[in-house]
Amino acid sequence: MINPIPEDVEAVLTLLPTEHGGRSTPVMSDYRPQFYYNGHDWDARHAYPDVDRVNPGDTVRVILGFMSPDEHFGRLQVGSPFLIREGQKIVGYGAITRILELERSASRARATNFSLNP
Repeated sequence: MINPIPEDVEAVLTLLPTEHGGRSTPVMSDYRPQFYYNGHDWDARHAYPDVDRVNPGDTVRVILGFMSPDEHFGRLQVGSPFLIREGQKIVGYGAITRILELERSASRARATNFSLNP
């Protein structure tokens, strides 16, 4: 069973059309590209609450769950822009629209890291 995707932040996301260098196939929830901002790639799982799939060229609402939420708390704000990359290839772009459970996820991650590294 797949773990539920944490609801760290909400964003608006546009996948580039294929003819502009984007993907040639759609994506679905649990898509895991690189979330790129401030010069760094990060791992983030995607959930698309309003649609079953996102086609190249579509703009949708996305919920992002970070694999390292403690690295993003205090750095991401409403309006923060980002790119979506697959390797070095840019396949989409967006901006944060709401901070959801990022603080809670970051606190949980810090507590887990602390207990693993006495």
